[in-house]
Amino acid sequence: MKKALIFQGGWEGHEPEEVATILAGILREESFEVNVTDTLTTLEEDDLSSYDLIVPNWTQGTITKEQLQALMDAVANGTGLAGLHGGMGDSFRMETEYQFMVGGQWVAHPGNDGMTYQVHILDPDHPLTEGMEDFTVVSEQYYMHVDPAVKVHATTRFPIADGPHQVNGEVDMPVVWTKKWGKGKVYYCSLGHVAEIVRMPEVINLMRKGFVWASR
Repeated sequence: MKKALIFQGGWEGHEPEEVATILAGILREESFEVNVTDTLTTLEEDDLSSYDLIVPNWTQGTITKEQLQALMDAVANGTGLAGLHGGMGDSFRMETEYQFMVGGQWVAHPGNDGMTYQVHILDPDHPLTEGMEDFTVVSEQYYMHVDPAVKVHATTRFPIADGPHQVNGEVDMPVVWTKKWGKGKVYYCSLGHVAEIVRMPEVINLMRKGFVWASR
């Protein structure tokens, strides 16, 4: 049986405990043994190499150098990394090495929550998006700074909300991407502001496929 670690915490507005419960349920349906922790000390005290997948679910916050190094080493040595929204794409804002591993960082959500936008599936024949069609989300629309090395699987188009960014014209912003970090595979999905969004069938499907793909 494969093993997964979810570390949950950080900013409470993203409902980390409830979201972690949903993500753990997906993993258990895929026959993972799941350990959910609410402390980052697990990263330095546990043997991270024993996990096939690690799921960050920790918005903002701070992490020690020892904890971050243990996480990065585990992924580089073959443990998968997969997560969503700010729980993975806005963790530990001061840690540029973490952002390098993840492949991007949240910087804005023009219009804030409640924006209606489309998610465009780029390749419905890819294992990560197989059988999926474009769908609508009413939530935050994440504007990301993104590593050009990532492989993009879904996008959303900006601008929708008014703002000074509009003068730059239309931008297709990655929503789902993958990359490699050493021997490890990295999967990110920008959807999932709160548990209600994570429960959307499309998001559940994306995360299920992403977890399976990223796992060792």
